[in-house]
Amino acid sequence: MTRLIVITSGKGGVGKTTLTSNLAAALTDFGQEVIALDGNLTTPNLGIHVGLHLPKNTIHDVLKSETRLRDAIYPHSYGFGVIPASLGLNDLKDVDITRLPEVTFSLLGRADYVIVDSSAGIGKEALSALSAGDETIIVTNPNLPAVADALKMVKLAEKTEINVLGVVVNRVTGEEHELTKHQISDLLGVPVLAEVPEDNSIPHSISQKQPLVAYNPEAPASIEIKKLAANLTGRKYEPPPKEKPGFFSRVLNLFRGS
Repeated sequence: MTRLIVITSGKGGVGKTTLTSNLAAALTDFGQEVIALDGNLTTPNLGIHVGLHLPKNTIHDVLKSETRLRDAIYPHSYGFGVIPASLGLNDLKDVDITRLPEVTFSLLGRADYVIVDSSAGIGKEALSALSAGDETIIVTNPNLPAVADALKMVKLAEKTEINVLGVVVNRVTGEEHELTKHQISDLLGVPVLAEVPEDNSIPHSISQKQPLVAYNPEAPASIEIKKLAANLTGRKYEPPPKEKPGFFSRVLNLFRGS
């Protein structure tokens, strides 16, 4: 049975696309067939994250009935499929965003998971993307304005009868000014599924057009997203133990002052 999960947020810049591409890759690690779809039609970024900058066929073409859906699904080297959106402003013309649910539901049976990267906010485009799934994960940052906007998405999802799986708190540093996991859960009324730490490896992975879990699988953010993927599949993920440095490495570290 295919699970249609929409990754959404109350505001932009919180890390939706990063979570979408990495969750798709992490689910693939657990043997799942996954398709990641860019449902952000006006400011898409999923293709950029995975190296599909100028694809021949996009979700825009599908929504305009100019190409078949199967021709807009591209295989990523990591093992999941990607349906990118067009970066061109002209491609927004005559796009019927209300058809997005029709497209996602036509993917039922083609994969175990369809992960939709939504536009941010509570506008018409975001509502259409939200309606394209059965379940949603809301992404926020650990600050009050972002969480307040996330609360709007929780209420919108509940109003449209979309199952809110929970919230992913992204870019966590652990500083005093940040809201805690329990504070966020209490404010939103939904569980915190993952706390993804601020990770300098992420911009490097984006520059290499690879999900972080492929670029640096042992990075702290990779491990947290793999735990999330494991949770979605009903499993538990334990990161492999770090190897202890050998004798010569320990001696070298002494000279380096570490």
